[in-house]
Amino acid sequence: MVDIVIPTYNRAHLVEGAIRASLDQSWWNIRVTVVDDASTDATLEVVRPFFTDPKFNYIRLSNNLGTALAKNAGLLLTDGGAVTFHDSDDLPHRDKVLHQVRVLTAKNIGADECLNWAMAGKRAGQRLAVSAALTHHVLILPDGRRVEIRRDISLVDDIFPNLQMGSQVPGEWTHVNSGLFRSDVFRRVGGFENCIEEDREFRNRLIFSGEVLWVIPELLLTKIETRDSLTQSAISDYDSERRKADRKIVWQKAQQWRESGCIEPVPVHVPDLALDYVSNPNLLHPRDMLVSAPTASLVQTILSDIRSSRLVAQ
Repeated sequence: MVDIVIPTYNRAHLVEGAIRASLDQSWWNIRVTVVDDASTDATLEVVRPFFTDPKFNYIRLSNNLGTALAKNAGLLLTDGGAVTFHDSDDLPHRDKVLHQVRVLTAKNIGADECLNWAMAGKRAGQRLAVSAALTHHVLILPDGRRVEIRRDISLVDDIFPNLQMGSQVPGEWTHVNSGLFRSDVFRRVGGFENCIEEDREFRNRLIFSGEVLWVIPELLLTKIETRDSLTQSAISDYDSERRKADRKIVWQKAQQWRESGCIEPVPVHVPDLALDYVSNPNLLHPRDMLVSAPTASLVQTILSDIRSSRLVAQ
């Protein structure tokens, strides 16, 4: 079972396309969960036609938590064997998840002896389980430019920024939010840091922790940047004070790893988690992952309350 989690906030004009592309994946065993981060637009009306699809669930949060915690909410309330995150402006290729599942379930991937596997806590010759399957993608910028993101080596841009020279956009890295992750990864390294650089920080934490990442060299997702995207908005673009502050968090952790050789996991902590309603309560299940004790208790209470009241979207 693959969980496709789509966090969204006031993207009624885009989210329908992301949902359809996710539900149309050729991999048969999927569940699409939209986590509405307390939108104030017409998101509910746009997604309502999907409520009859047994593979679809709509969760409306009571409080606006931000993208990182909305993703964590999606993790906490689903329990598939693998998880991928699509933004509301993402259009995945029909076979994206299929290609990623094939990588995660491969039985013949080994640690080649020509590589220094001790740096990742592995030994040469051992069989490897891939923790995450990432993909190349196409980025459509607001001015209409089409940029193909194919730079595998740029996964280490926060440790070796000198490998970024010649990129067409700042930080031309493979986006983690297009990845498919084994569920057990979240038991080892935790969830998303509460910042707007959450994908970048999570990607680095996976690498620093020795998790095995496989990059599929195909363009399997189209990401459409609009003027209201986080990376384009004046309050959260790459030059904003907010992003600069969160970028410092990422760089401090990179420095910690370079000095100590280790990085701390991030237990999921969402103290303000509350749900307004859910379109399909039967699809809610707690994930076995690294989570703070208060949040774990809160999730159990929420699930118990919803199941007893059969709370559904009106």
